[in-house]
Amino acid sequence: MNARILIVEDEESLTTLLRYNLEAEGFEVVCATRGDEADLLLREQLPDLILLDWMVPGLSGIELCRRIRARRETERLPIIMLTARGEEGDRVRGLATGADDYIVKPFSVPELLARVRALLRRTKPAHVSSTLAAGDIELDRLSHRIRRSGREIHLGPTEFKLLEFLMRSPGRVFSREQLLDGVWGHDVYIDERTVDVHVGRLRKAINRAKQNDPIRTVRGSGYSFDEMFSEA
Repeated sequence: MNARILIVEDEESLTTLLRYNLEAEGFEVVCATRGDEADLLLREQLPDLILLDWMVPGLSGIELCRRIRARRETERLPIIMLTARGEEGDRVRGLATGADDYIVKPFSVPELLARVRALLRRTKPAHVSSTLAAGDIELDRLSHRIRRSGREIHLGPTEFKLLEFLMRSPGRVFSREQLLDGVWGHDVYIDERTVDVHVGRLRKAINRAKQNDPIRTVRGSGYSFDEMFSEA
């Protein structure tokens, strides 16, 4: 069963970005734009983790965090606090209130996903797999090792992130802009052609002369990891 994540955030564009990337990771996502709305949702069905904005209307994130920790049924619910307040005193207050982790806006989406996975590994290990596999390719997220037909493949950190991102959603076509957001983060401003360069490096590393290329170029759209590829 996939982990269920509740996003409590009133910024629509950020909610859309988080939902898109979490669902691409395989999580079930529920959203609330107000703290009091989230409080009601928690009474109906418990998620496996909460991404909680400090400044949501209706009921502040800090107050909602206090209420969650005060109830027996939610006292151990994993919480990652999202906030624009980056001062040390604010971080200490957020963690002291009961947040398990604290991330300051603007943040890197890959970093947030890594923190979500790390927290779920500690609290809900059955929901997080450390290995992705497709065809003859295996990718281990914990050791950062990749094998194809038993052969170890050495990738740079960006190519590793790119392959991991594509393998999380086999068959799904991602535009260059979506890959930039998912791999580099939405706050990094680089040319979309950078994606083509790194895809080229990734292909060179994972493919040998008689091996099929699992990365499919979709003309006018972007790239996809072909879940139907097989050894030639």
